[in-house]
Amino acid sequence: MTQPVNSPYFKENARKALDDAFLQKALARSEKGFIERRKGAVERLPEYDALRDSARDLKDHILAHLDLYLEEYEKNVIASGGHVHWAANAEEANEIILGICKRLNAKTVAKGKSMISEETGLNACLEQNGIRPVETDLGEYIIQLRGETPSHLIAPALHVTKEQIEADFRRVHTDLPPERNLDEPTSLLAEARAMLRDTFLSVDVGITGANFLIAETGSSVIVTNEGNGDLTQTLAKCHIVITSIEKVVPTREDAATFLRLLARTASGMDLSVYTTFSTGARRPGDPDGPQEYHVVLLDNGRSNMLGGKFQEMLRCIRCGACMNHCPVFHAVGGHAYGWVYPGPMGAVLTPSLVGVEKGGQLPNASTFCGRCEAVCPVRIPLPKLMRHWREREFERHLQPAAMRYGLGFWAYFAKRPALYRVATALAARLLRLFGGKGRFRALPLAGGWTRHRDFPAPQGSTFQSQWKNRRRPS
Repeated sequence: MTQPVNSPYFKENARKALDDAFLQKALARSEKGFIERRKGAVERLPEYDALRDSARDLKDHILAHLDLYLEEYEKNVIASGGHVHWAANAEEANEIILGICKRLNAKTVAKGKSMISEETGLNACLEQNGIRPVETDLGEYIIQLRGETPSHLIAPALHVTKEQIEADFRRVHTDLPPERNLDEPTSLLAEARAMLRDTFLSVDVGITGANFLIAETGSSVIVTNEGNGDLTQTLAKCHIVITSIEKVVPTREDAATFLRLLARTASGMDLSVYTTFSTGARRPGDPDGPQEYHVVLLDNGRSNMLGGKFQEMLRCIRCGACMNHCPVFHAVGGHAYGWVYPGPMGAVLTPSLVGVEKGGQLPNASTFCGRCEAVCPVRIPLPKLMRHWREREFERHLQPAAMRYGLGFWAYFAKRPALYRVATALAARLLRLFGGKGRFRALPLAGGWTRHRDFPAPQGSTFQSQWKNRRRPS
């Protein structure tokens, strides 16, 4: 059971998103804040670029030796009293968690934010088996009330306005006095906290994701800004961590390297407010902690990426910086991407996990401006990886016939430089001649552009001519 995939309908989703006035208002509010806060955080850290290089090299080393570090991690989890479960796919991961919940007779479970549980469709699986999952991250709690899924990695309710949230709280929290002021984010957070307090104290099972897994200690690391992750995993009788295999790092010092990058690029903070290391179940003498500690390690297609063209995508630490700086994401939001992972990182990861037939449209949703690669804290070459997916989409004839024939026509000339120079120079002259006032209101094969704006007629000489002239000795 996985979250339904509607990525093949990206264009239709994007059109709806552009017409959604509430969504456009929410996106407009969020864009500048993320960019400005990250910029300030980076400027406060002189060694930032050197730290990115270290993180990139460290991730490449981990991925080259992933089997060894996972084995070491498993050994140390068991040594600390925990249990490790290996899940090849989403269905296996859900069955493992469901089995634990049923054995403990759990009726309600508390959940910390976890994109991996979104990938497996865990909430739907639990609900179909009579177990109520309660999201405890504020953003996740909001979208659970609305029956929606996250639209952003670190800000799941990014697509919702403050006014919509207040309306949802008044709709669901039926004992909320009408005169209660919910105008500020802090008052909305306080209201959610009050509603969630009983859940933290009463559930038998707490489920969280993990930002990192530490091989040398068998620890899982989770970062939050609200403390809900700590309460979820320490107050319940059983703590279940659901995470993917590429989250493992060798040592605590390595985890610290990534933590220095994660918060800065995600939210512009030096560190997240809460950073919690969990190692095994409660030991004799511990003041609190779960009686059982389980880790579900999900593969779900990631091992197929190792050693291939898309391995670099497994460096991702889920900071969301690429989508925070992406003009396409800011125009259509995360839901338009049609699956768990939106933005540039989703445009690469989604086809890797669900197949190019379902996710092949997403790499086309890019301006190739390069901002995503420029801000990535682990230097993932996202535009290059999106080009690889476009090549595979072309090779498998998944694009419309007109586009394939058009690219084939262009390739014929591009492979013959002399002919290309003559053809482009002639085309530029003809377009200038018929360009009227310097623009076209309609142009064959360019309807997607001219339906919304004029197409400018070429001006001056071709790029190749200008380049040749500039290189000519003066």
